[in-house]
Amino acid sequence: MFDLFRRRATGGPEAMRARLEGAMAKRRLRGWNPPLENINALVASGGPRLLARSRELVVTNGYAANACEAFAANLVGDGIKPSSLITDAALRDQVQKLWLAWTDEADADGLTDFYGLQAMVAREMFVAGECFVRLRPRRAEDGLLVPLQLQLLQSEMLPFEKTETDPNGNRIRCGIEFDLIGRRVAYHFRRRHPGDSTDQRIAVPDTVRVPAEEVLHIYRPIDAGQIRGLPHVAPAMVRLFLLDQYDDAELDRKKTAAMFAGFITKTTPEDPMMGEGEADLDGAAIASLEPGTMQVLLPGEDVKFSSPADVGGGYEAFQYRTLLAVSASLGLPYHLVTGDVRQANYSSLRAELVEFRRRIGQLQHGVIAHQLCRPIWRRWLETAVLSGALDADPVVARPVQWIPPRWDWVDPLKDIQAQVLAMEAGLTSRRKVVEATGYDIEEVDRENASDAKRAADLGLSYRASPGETQGARATPTGIPDPNTPNEDGSGSSTTPQQE
Repeated sequence: MFDLFRRRATGGPEAMRARLEGAMAKRRLRGWNPPLENINALVASGGPRLLARSRELVVTNGYAANACEAFAANLVGDGIKPSSLITDAALRDQVQKLWLAWTDEADADGLTDFYGLQAMVAREMFVAGECFVRLRPRRAEDGLLVPLQLQLLQSEMLPFEKTETDPNGNRIRCGIEFDLIGRRVAYHFRRRHPGDSTDQRIAVPDTVRVPAEEVLHIYRPIDAGQIRGLPHVAPAMVRLFLLDQYDDAELDRKKTAAMFAGFITKTTPEDPMMGEGEADLDGAAIASLEPGTMQVLLPGEDVKFSSPADVGGGYEAFQYRTLLAVSASLGLPYHLVTGDVRQANYSSLRAELVEFRRRIGQLQHGVIAHQLCRPIWRRWLETAVLSGALDADPVVARPVQWIPPRWDWVDPLKDIQAQVLAMEAGLTSRRKVVEATGYDIEEVDRENASDAKRAADLGLSYRASPGETQGARATPTGIPDPNTPNEDGSGSSTTPQQE
């Protein structure tokens, strides 16, 4: 009997689960039972539909299209460019010049250059979550500076449903072939795009095996062990789709409200009113309304006008909050998705851009530079040496750093002054400051030296030459006096400023 009144022990599995609120299975969380599935299983089952919806959304939805362009423009801009770290200056210049000339021939389709391909890869990452780049060796008679070109393949070219065991014992998962220790050894691409009705080639077999060393798979791995990419727009797809439908409904509502209509009630239907036309087959007549018309109604007649419901005062606030959630889902600033800067100021824009550019920096160095630029640089060097276009050791010429495009700030003057102070205090180097602008410091130095020599040869003089102090420290300490000639008698001198 006394056991019923004893206090129960506070330990045990039940007490531990009670402390984890997210693991509770009672009351309000009883219906929350998500399946414990690996991300690869989710991609394999829902990948094709997710990809189709994503592509349609970016084409038909204005916010999604603008977000895609903003994502690509900030990720690669006008290109993530190499800066060779070869110590031999002559060899370095030769490598840089050969690379720059080859970038115009890099595209296998001949539509853009190497940096334009980077932009296309960035867009594919936003829309499809991944992009494949096939390295295509060319013959010497093709007339290329370096016999190598790049071919972009969309995500649909690698079938999600191709999951099987190869006769050689390797596993094929979502079109990617892995060996017994989990290394990628090949990709099984379709011979044609499944949605391209203009390509009527008969594919026998349906897929072709391409060795992994000839393919670059560009995607952002979210979870450990993930083998295929997810669209960057995926977290915001449902909101964007429903918001687009809501906007269409509101637009139709406003269109209906703009249709001015009146309804006339008559006690004697046989008596015509002023401006009344002939009745139709159903016996309904329409009376037109002209400017300056004064209609006299008969006794018992009445006129009523339609008054459709308006969108209401909460439409703007609802749109703002919904688009704010969409921007957070995309990881993009609100003003980049919508173009709306009415509620922004200098501080809010800068704080938003700092966080956004920190995320973009992760993708630039961890995905674009690591998965795309570095493998292409290595293959390009090897091909250039083997073809005789470059006389160098590929291992010696391999060191390189990839410079992302410069960031443009809201107030560039303050940022430049801060960089100058940081260099003078020894907190950073001039190389890092120049590279942050998206340029190669050695190229900038050569241009400065060339400009200074040309100005000296022509006898030109400017306010500040390259290498001299500029900015706030270049402000003169005196004001010009037009009445005092210079030493050569041709100009004015300065007098001390009054305190």
